[in-house]
Amino acid sequence: ESSRTQQVIMTVFVLSSLARGAAAFQFSPRTALFRPATQSLLQRHMSSDTAVSTGNSTMLSDETPKKKKKKKNRKSKEKRSQFIGRAKAVDHGQWPNVYKPGGSDGMTFVAKSGLPDRTKPFTVLGIESSCDDTGAAVIRSDGIILGESLASQQEIHEEFGGIVPGLARDAHMEKIDGVVEEALRNAGMESVEEVDAIGVTVGPGLEICLRVGCNKAKELAIEHKKPFVGIHHLEAHILMARLPQASTDRDDPESLFVIPATSETHESVRAMEFPFLALLVSGGHCQLLKCMDIGRYTIIGGTMDDSLGEAFDKTARLLGLPIGGGGGPAVEKLARDGDPKAVKLPIPLRNRRDCDFSYAGLKTAVMKAADDLRQERGLESIDDLSYEDKANIAASFQNNAIKHIEQRLGYAMTMLEEEDIRTLAVVGGVAANFELRTRLDAMCASRKDPWKMFVPPPRLCTDQGSMSAWAAVERLMKGSSDEAEGHEVFARFPFSFQE
Repeated sequence: ESSRTQQVIMTVFVLSSLARGAAAFQFSPRTALFRPATQSLLQRHMSSDTAVSTGNSTMLSDETPKKKKKKKNRKSKEKRSQFIGRAKAVDHGQWPNVYKPGGSDGMTFVAKSGLPDRTKPFTVLGIESSCDDTGAAVIRSDGIILGESLASQQEIHEEFGGIVPGLARDAHMEKIDGVVEEALRNAGMESVEEVDAIGVTVGPGLEICLRVGCNKAKELAIEHKKPFVGIHHLEAHILMARLPQASTDRDDPESLFVIPATSETHESVRAMEFPFLALLVSGGHCQLLKCMDIGRYTIIGGTMDDSLGEAFDKTARLLGLPIGGGGGPAVEKLARDGDPKAVKLPIPLRNRRDCDFSYAGLKTAVMKAADDLRQERGLESIDDLSYEDKANIAASFQNNAIKHIEQRLGYAMTMLEEEDIRTLAVVGGVAANFELRTRLDAMCASRKDPWKMFVPPPRLCTDQGSMSAWAAVERLMKGSSDEAEGHEVFARFPFSFQE
């Protein structure tokens, strides 16, 4: 009797020890090393909280957190590999949120938060906070900028050599109220109650920065019961080329495109009409787009790695230039004193006949060329290079970066000429570059059937409130608005693919 009792106790002790051990190691790869007989024993005696149900049977999970993470990373890598060699910002079905204000057909617009009286010119307050500038502006729907305000963060980020998202968000939060109030004052208005609608950038951009502007705009739209429009940052850049006040021929009424009045909308003018080709070059984007209408864009070429603006910024940092005002302007200024043929650099993708961009290789080549010069001069640091050497590097980089643009743009022009499209809009922050503007203007003029090029003034190429306000005007004139309540922001927000 006593011997049997001891045997039972010993059996229970062994089984409980095994169960505790299994519980401790059930998420370890060592689980797979247990003999089948031991696993069977454990499965019979382990409690339900240490087992995993699979179908109609109960068994131990041999998939550890580490294995799950590896599996997830492998799937993500496989998904990314499908898009290697393709432009990053093109929607191939991989993005959960895409921009399509006109619905699935691109032409069914809905006024979710109402519309202003569009039979006469109306006003829109626009707010921009997608990166490192806090901007606000009031624009009238006939294209007149009534008032603007912009708070730059150049001094905040210059010591870090780039944008620090947390500092950018804090600066937006500190400045947003004052910027909005100043834009209203400059427009001769006492409060938001006097504007007819509100537009704000909701993506793409730095999410924590976008949220500051979006929350402010939602708060004002709900409080004052105004129509609300969530603005796509890249569309806003593109549409600035249509702003009458941005046209170089704005004093010539014959040069403007007239949109006739309807029973619902007043007559309005634009600097250019759809369809057209847009070259978007900025700090985060480099794209060629066929623009058919509001919300309807086909990306026919995009960067596979760095944007043109990124390449300018990194070159500026390499050469030790002050980049508080942006790497692009710093490199452009230095390049004026250099020889664009002094440093041998590659032209990216020169043997690939499509419209995509790549600046990563050129960026690396600039770094290597600068280091080769350093060694040749017997210097310790690239910073120690002479002004002349640095100017030659800057000029050679800028020359080849623009040659890459010219080559890809040439392919796009040939493609769209078959559709009888001969109008080019050059937009985005890098469009302020004088060398780029001059060379692309000459390129348009040299085509067999010359193209007409539209570029906003330099101050309207960079991020500011007017772009959000004007994009909202364009959407509202189409009968499109969004719900302010619960509207989200999107760090990545590609255009929905349109044929």
